[in-house]
Order: sequence, then structure tokens, then C-alpha cells
Amino acid sequence: MFKGKRVLCLIPARGGSKGLPGKNILRLKNKPLIAWTIDCAKKFKLFDAIVVSTQDSNIARIAKKYAAQVPFLRPAKLATDKSSMEGVIRHALDYFAKEGVKFDLLVLLQPTSPLRQVKDITQALNLLFSKKAKAIVSVAPVEHSIYWANILPADNSMRNFLKKEVINKNRQELPVFYRINGAVYIAYTDFFKQNKSFFGKDTFAYIMPQARSIDIDTKDDFKYAEFLLKG
Repeated sequence: MFKGKRVLCLIPARGGSKGLPGKNILRLKNKPLIAWTIDCAKKFKLFDAIVVSTQDSNIARIAKKYAAQVPFLRPAKLATDKSSMEGVIRHALDYFAKEGVKFDLLVLLQPTSPLRQVKDITQALNLLFSKKAKAIVSVAPVEHSIYWANILPADNSMRNFLKKEVINKNRQELPVFYRINGAVYIAYTDFFKQNKSFFGKDTFAYIMPQARSIDIDTKDDFKYAEFLLKG
């Protein structure tokens, strides 16, 4: 329990990734990718359950090897490219409800964020209480200001690419933008069920550094994670 609340840690890890086949169990440094997130969750020590949601028996086997719970296999219809995370979470919460198990808080940790640390989970949960929030979503500063980005017309003309007020401005003069980094999502379970999302008027951002905010989707992302783990 955390501050008197029962907390479910849910790790969604479907098989069948097309961008990077088998990514959730590819060996990163010395262990499967998913194991980095399971081990991080175990080090937190205050989760009432650490559950992996997957439809893949091989992922399930590896998750159990690293001491995560796999009490169910996710239906195939919730394990496609178009499956919503809301559906995956709802399936897990409904499973436990039928088992008579009630969790106050949900912490979603995606296995594609292996560089998050225990302190990120702890600080994000503490932020939930200090802000009297209903949900927390982790973010990281955008590497390059979106003021320097735009779409291009068919002829690639840059005539109106930049707004006049940002031309010749230095990076330090532009406002900081943030991106969702996929590392930590927290919500009261009742809030999530009602909103079908982590986002609402009582959702706040937990800011993480770029160095811990890699979200692995491609082979290049994977190689970059390997590089960062080498120090």
C-alpha cells in the first residue's frame, strides 16, 4: 500500500510488434526489455500487485520468471495495432473486480521505457497527493522547440515556415514545450473508469529528464537505449 491506498502496477506488453518485432522480450544489455520495468516496479516495494497484461504466452513466461504476476491472458481483440490502452486497462480492472479485488490507484508502466527509475514512480505518486490530483502523466522537455517546426507545402517552399516573431530568436528565448514520454501514468481507478483516460482537469504532469525518457518503438531507439545504459 502507498499512503493507505491499494495500488495496482499494470505493465501492458502485447506480442506482435511490427515496428520492432519481439521488442518487449529483446535482450537489452543483460535481460529482456520487459524485465527492466518489472525490476523497477519490484524495487518500489509498495505495490500491492505487479501484473503483466499480455496475450503472448512467451511474454507471460518471461514475466513470471522475473516475478511479475500474469493472472490472465489478454483477449486477442485487445492485442492488435488498433487496440486502445483504455480497453486493456478496463479488461485488467474488470478481471480483478470479478475476483473481488479492489484497487484504489493504478500505476501503468510501459515496458518500452526501461530507463525510468524507482524515484520517478515515488516522486510521481507523491505529486499525486501533494497536488490533490486525480491523475499524473510523465512528460519530458521537447528536444527542439515546436516553434522551429511546421508542415511543408507540395513544393517544399519555406516562405511561411517560421512565424515572424521567432525568426532570429535563440533557443533560450523560446518557451519550453513538453512531450508525453510514456514512462509513468497514474490515476485513481474510479477516475480512470469515469474518464476512460488518464487526462482530465485534475491531471498533472510529472517532469522527467530526457535521459530517462526514451520510449522504444524502433531499432534505432533500442540501440540508443543500449548506448545510454553503457554510461
